[in-house]
Amino acid sequence: MDNFRRDLKIYLENSQSDAIALGVLDFKNHTFETFEERKKYLSQTDDIYYDLASITKALTNGFVHTSQKFEDKKLELLVNHKAGLPSWGLLSRRTWKEQLLSYKITESQTLYSDFSANRYMLEVEDKLGLAYKDLVFQNLSQGIYHYLDLPKDAFCLQNGFYHQKPNKGKVHDPNAYNIKAFMSHAGLFATIKALCKSLIEFDKAHHLLKTMGIKHSDRFLNGFDTVEDPNISLAGKGCSTETFGHLGFTGTCFWIDPRKQLGYALLTNATKYYWYQKGELNKLRRLIGKSIWTT
Repeated sequence: MDNFRRDLKIYLENSQSDAIALGVLDFKNHTFETFEERKKYLSQTDDIYYDLASITKALTNGFVHTSQKFEDKKLELLVNHKAGLPSWGLLSRRTWKEQLLSYKITESQTLYSDFSANRYMLEVEDKLGLAYKDLVFQNLSQGIYHYLDLPKDAFCLQNGFYHQKPNKGKVHDPNAYNIKAFMSHAGLFATIKALCKSLIEFDKAHHLLKTMGIKHSDRFLNGFDTVEDPNISLAGKGCSTETFGHLGFTGTCFWIDPRKQLGYALLTNATKYYWYQKGELNKLRRLIGKSIWTT
């Protein structure tokens, strides 16, 4: 465990991030342990709420699809980014739902798509007659918030700039920021403990590892990303091909290996000033993963 703290400290010294948090997950015993390192100018006591970015997709669509056990071809295509929708584009605050609903769903090659993730949300709301936000938060632990619901005193880190001012406590994603509504592609904030607890508790309730620990041919499965080549994956060498999880643009990720019943979550604000230098972060992701999978 001292190695983890050392690796986190080295990353902070060589990056623009303010803090970094690691959670090590043991699904055999349904326990977890967390580590967090912060630069000296930060509060050393307040819980940090990290912008989860696209990890949101896993905690919204991935959890909903798994818990509801849908047998619906259209939903399966959408949640796994095979429905033929564009990957991204600016959405109108007033007509974003209509725009997303206008696309024809056609089985296609995998194309990672924010539009597909949000269309999935709209289709599930229509199918179940429920507010998607309410459905999502049935699966999440205390300490995870949509950014519009963050406590006023929530301690958040900078992720980029809006209107030339540091962006703190507001989602980094431009569509989620501009639309200012609950969306399933981005917008959740969490402490490292809350994220780890949600992953552990969801497995206990819905047998997540058993559901995901199957052979599959496509990159996405039940709304989660998967490891295609363990030798080069950001999840780290030593994991199995059943390993699943998700990456977040702000510098977040989690990976879980059902075969080993182990996993890890890593949260930071790698996009404090800019987004394009993540070499040190990717090095750390692989280093942490290798340490966990080969222990």
